[in-house]
Amino acid sequence: MFYNTTDVQGLDVTVNSQETIPLVDQFIDQALYYGNQAESAIVQALSVDPGCAIAHAYAAAYYLSQETAIARQTAITHLKAAQQSAPRTTEREQWYIQAISAWMRGAISEAISLHEAIALKYPQDLISVQQAQYHYFYRGESEQLLKIAQIVLPENAGNPHLHYLYGMIAFGLEQCGELEQAMKVGLQAIGLNRFDPWAQHAIAHILEEQGRPSAGIAWMESHSDTWEHCNSMLYTHNWWHVALYYLALEDADKVLALYDQRVWGRADRFSSKDQVGAIATLLRLELQGVNVGRRWNELAPYLSARLHEHALPFQDLHYIYALARAGYTDWVDELLRSWTVTIHAKQVSRDAQSVWRQIVLPVAKGLIAHARREWSVAALELQPCLEKLHAVGGSRTQRKLFNQIYQHACVQNESDWSAFKAG
Repeated sequence: MFYNTTDVQGLDVTVNSQETIPLVDQFIDQALYYGNQAESAIVQALSVDPGCAIAHAYAAAYYLSQETAIARQTAITHLKAAQQSAPRTTEREQWYIQAISAWMRGAISEAISLHEAIALKYPQDLISVQQAQYHYFYRGESEQLLKIAQIVLPENAGNPHLHYLYGMIAFGLEQCGELEQAMKVGLQAIGLNRFDPWAQHAIAHILEEQGRPSAGIAWMESHSDTWEHCNSMLYTHNWWHVALYYLALEDADKVLALYDQRVWGRADRFSSKDQVGAIATLLRLELQGVNVGRRWNELAPYLSARLHEHALPFQDLHYIYALARAGYTDWVDELLRSWTVTIHAKQVSRDAQSVWRQIVLPVAKGLIAHARREWSVAALELQPCLEKLHAVGGSRTQRKLFNQIYQHACVQNESDWSAFKAG
């Protein structure tokens, strides 16, 4: 028997049992918090109510966000179950299921349009807003990322999750370069709930952009006790921000310790996003001339599963650098071949094909060259793409790395040329 009730956000949901609601509510809170109990909450909800369409849709989105082939197969199973029960659900639930289906098919523009429709008609649905921001983030569309959170703000004054929305807005403001306003909104979020790791993270970005590493260390370390219940992605990512501050202060020993203990040391070794954070840490260390020992060789074997996934170009560019730096030539070649096959087979959308052809492939060649110390090739391949790199996604802080690699290649190339002439 299907009937409607309301979730913690005051939105109608279609369930078979009243026992489903507290578990769905728990998932919503965990998802917005980036908590490490999100998966268990939604699995429990489905054990109580195997026919709950919105719970299956939430599960599908959860697994899709992991951006791995294994998780994708699990997501497909949940999406099929959600679609089977969808005709008996509310309009909002149907739109959300359609958005996740579009994401599954790689139709990101369609998914975004559905999330925008939900935001306009059902502004309390912060899970949908969060999902839209995820897509905007990996398309480099900062203004839209901010706008969708701002649109729903007036209707969420009484939402118990208002602080999460403030965190979303603060991050969007920072990505748009509005640092003072971002700080104000971020502090509003923390004022409502000190245990809001995404709002803390938004302020971490602001302090990095302002060039205030000591203030960043003080801010993040004073809140680090609240990260123990985060999922591995945000736990390691927030510590990654701390490592960047220490790197700015040229404290390489501290950065290596954080890498070993908090970044790669606490990562889910098979998590794509944890792997990206670890790669970015090692790369930044080496750009400052730090010897990272055998850490590339310890990390690279975990990337074997990534060779044919191509979930996000931003991630793939990190993978290929790490594989090249660790000397896995065969895997580098396999990844490049797989990209080419994927593009030619039109397994990605037309918009995505353009990004892969015009940006990802040349940048990848530049990254491989840099990893192999071929400085002139690296600079030549990277330079034409630098101003277009926002299209591969990632934050302003994360994308700075590509510019740093280019600048490093130019300096090293000039040094080699000077040494050659002197010889």
